[in-house]
Amino acid sequence: MPEQITLYTAKICPFAHRVELALAEAKVGFNRFEIDLSNKPEWYAPQVNPASKVPAIAYGGPQVPPDQPSPESVKIAESLILVEFVADLNPDCPILPKDPVERAKVRFFIDAVSNKFLPTYMGPVARGQPFEPFWDALEQLQALLPADKKYAVGDEFTAADIAIAPFLARMEVWLRNDIGAYKEGEGKKAAEYFFTGDRFARLVKYFEDIKARDSFKATFDADLIKEKYAARFAPLRAQAQVAAAA
Repeated sequence: MPEQITLYTAKICPFAHRVELALAEAKVGFNRFEIDLSNKPEWYAPQVNPASKVPAIAYGGPQVPPDQPSPESVKIAESLILVEFVADLNPDCPILPKDPVERAKVRFFIDAVSNKFLPTYMGPVARGQPFEPFWDALEQLQALLPADKKYAVGDEFTAADIAIAPFLARMEVWLRNDIGAYKEGEGKKAAEYFFTGDRFARLVKYFEDIKARDSFKATFDADLIKEKYAARFAPLRAQAQVAAAA
């Protein structure tokens, strides 16, 4: 009998979304517990993740209510570690390719996501910074996509795609809905530039292929993300305008 898995997650969090995608791709049964990131349960840090972040998994041990985690279960955290953990538990799922060269390509793409793209991700939406560094980082990722394959390293959906998909999804929400610290209207202009221009045609096609997957459809709620991002980032526009006028 497989060991039980309890995932501590939050719909708003792109890092947690990675693990939900991995579990959906592997078709693994698990218990899901939503953590309110603005009001985390007192028991969460001492009993599940001392860093008090999501995602985290409690693996093994007895079947218990998620809000009463068993000390007998192993607690594991950090999104990319958990994606690989899911892959290791389900070796027939191609999240991590068996071929060492393909596996290296997956990790190389993930490294680019972590070290080139993510440092720019919050610039426009949270700080109202210019879009060009953000575009440059996306262009570097696009350059890694094979022209004749569907996904980041081939025709199989892997951890490389899982690493970037939640951020592209949220990016589309905040661009198309003009949510962010940038000037009013800049988000929709940026959305048109990204989604209809020539510069990112390959990346847009790649993202469309990701969105067509059942795992993505089952794990992403665009309306909820729109609501949460508007509440979080809309006030930052006014603050940025006040700061600029000072």
